[in-house]
This record gives sequence, C-alpha cells and structure tokens, in this order.
Amino acid sequence: MIYRGRFAPSPTGSLHFGSLVSAVASYLDARRHEGAWYVRIEDVDKPREKPGSAASILSTLERFGMRWDGEVLYQSQRHDAYAGAVARLLDEGKAFHCSCSRKRLAEDSRPGEEGLIYPGTCRDGHDEEARQLSVRLLTDDEPVQFEDRILGLQTHQLEREVGDFVIRRADGFHAYQLAVVVDDAFQRITHIVRGEDLLFSTARQIRLQHALGIATPSYAHHPLVRDGSGHKLGKSTSAWPVDSARPVATLGRVLEFLHQQPVEADTIDSFWKQAIAGWNIEAMQHA
Repeated sequence: MIYRGRFAPSPTGSLHFGSLVSAVASYLDARRHEGAWYVRIEDVDKPREKPGSAASILSTLERFGMRWDGEVLYQSQRHDAYAGAVARLLDEGKAFHCSCSRKRLAEDSRPGEEGLIYPGTCRDGHDEEARQLSVRLLTDDEPVQFEDRILGLQTHQLEREVGDFVIRRADGFHAYQLAVVVDDAFQRITHIVRGEDLLFSTARQIRLQHALGIATPSYAHHPLVRDGSGHKLGKSTSAWPVDSARPVATLGRVLEFLHQQPVEADTIDSFWKQAIAGWNIEAMQHA
C-alpha cells in the first residue's frame, strides 16, 4: 500500500507547540514509510476562523522545513462534496432530519463523555413547523472497533455513548465529522496520526465511512501536550507559542515529547534526515 498521510489544522489561531507535535508526528510517520504527506486547512466552520491563521500556520510549517505534497486543500471550498454526501445518506435512509432545539436536547438527553447523548427523538419524524433542521447519522448498537497503532484495540458503542450524531448543523454548516471523512477519502488518505483528543471522534468517523462505503484508514493517536494544570494546550496566544527562531532546538523538544531518540543536528535538513531514519511510533505505546 502506498502511504498517504496528512496534517489537518483548524485556522483558529497560530500554530502552538501542541499542534506542532501533531504535525511532526504525522510528517515523520509519512516520510519514514516513504509516503506522501498532505496539508488540509479545516476551515469548514468559518465563524470560528481567525483571519490570517491559515497563512500563518503554513508559513510556520515551511520555516520548520516541512514540505507537503500537492496543493493545500481548504474545506471551505468543499461544500458541494459535503452536501452530496449528506444527500446520499438521507436518500439511503442512513440519516434523518432533526428539529430538536438545544433546550429540548438539554431536557431530554443524558450526559456523555463528549456532551449530551442524543435520545433518538426525531428518528421517526421531526417537527414540520421547525424553521431550521439539522441532519443526524443514524447509529445502532453494533460496536465499532479499530486497532490504534499507539493505544491498541479500541471499542465504542455509538448508540449508547453518543447517539445519532450531527453531520449537518441547523445553521447549514457541515459538521467536522462529515467533512473529515469526505476529505480523507478524496485525498485517499491511508494513515492518520493525530492527538488523542480526537480518539473519541474516530468511531464516529468509521461509522460514517461504513455508511458511505469508504475505506477506513489506519489510526494512531499520540499523547497530548498539556499545560501545568493538566489541560490540553489551546490556541490562545499564551499556549506555548512555537519558537521558529530556533527551529532545530524546538524540533528537538518535539522529538523528546514523542519519546524518540535525540538527534545531533546543526541544520533543519540534517535534523529531518536523522529524525526520519530513527522514527519509531511504537516508542509511545507504553510511555
């Protein structure tokens, strides 16, 4: 199999150290397998985007010597593809319209690991008078399993843990889960290396892949960079900004975080040559 990996940041702020870790991990894994590495800007949710963030992220990657294959893909230019996928799922009875308001969901739903668990309210029909409708993917009690290259076997039961989840929001924006699946298929991504904050999303994405007849990539979820309070780094300006003035030193810190062997390098090219040769994703399995 030809390896095709990717890094897919959201342009909601500058690249911080936690994001750089994900970029480096995915880049090293792709290059170690002599594969391709693509960059996708996940700007499907325009209200959350900060102007200039996408250009800043790409510039930072270049300053760290990371060269992507092909052209950068922007989700904001892919709405027709997402709309086509939603229409297909509706036509095939794998998705349904939902008229539930946030207030009703808060009243009727029980809490889950990532928010409220949808109770199936509109499975058999929605409020015909509702002015805005979301679209949800129909789930069932069949477990979703996958072997994570770092974390091992993962099993999720979506109907119990999440419920029928949104693939198009009531405001018309397509949901992250749908956009990721459609774009990974479009770019023919075979391997995904990303932070473990997205581990819980993987089962939903696999469920969508099955519904759309899309092949499931290999997944690996690396540990998250956390602040002194144990919280995941956000995209605020204080969240461990990347020091691009000393790129080799900064990249060395990333390798250390990823439990890789240190390298002795004076240039970025030398760093990447050594880091790629020594990349061992299994080093994170029991770290």
